[in-house]
Amino acid sequence: MRTLQDYFKESKERDIIVIAQCIEGHINENWKTVFEENRDQLIDAYEKAGDMAYGSYLNLLFLGINKLLKEDGLRTDTRLPGNLDISREWGNTDDSTDQERWMWSTITNMENGESIGTIVTKVYHDHTQLRLPRPPQVIALKESSKENVVQALSELSSDFKQALEFHVELAEYMKNNG
Repeated sequence: MRTLQDYFKESKERDIIVIAQCIEGHINENWKTVFEENRDQLIDAYEKAGDMAYGSYLNLLFLGINKLLKEDGLRTDTRLPGNLDISREWGNTDDSTDQERWMWSTITNMENGESIGTIVTKVYHDHTQLRLPRPPQVIALKESSKENVVQALSELSSDFKQALEFHVELAEYMKNNG
């Protein structure tokens, strides 16, 4: 696995774009392998807890990235892939086999406390079975505040703009089905 320092040296920059490139490289190299190597454990989790199995998968996939960031003096406000509570999800098909959830985490330089930007992770998943239709993708934003991140993402995607934050969606679900 290439280190974050490798990416910084290669680009001669130390910004959110380079961090995103490193994360994308890690995802592209590992997303299938992590899924396959942990398939039995993830299927068991999916059968017991449903979609929470995708959270377990993402924790495994991003474990090395979170470690690299910390080793390089970078701090995240929420461990990558990001904060589930404020994430947003929508379906790309009517049958729930291609859902898309966008979650994010702000990156800060631990040395000087300055915000570097935000990493947004787009996670594709299936609600009918444990399946990843395609690899997670990453968006790099220079914005750091929640309001500015939401505005930037709303400009990128009308689906994002219309989707509810997870905690709001969950509260509505519980109210209507509880």
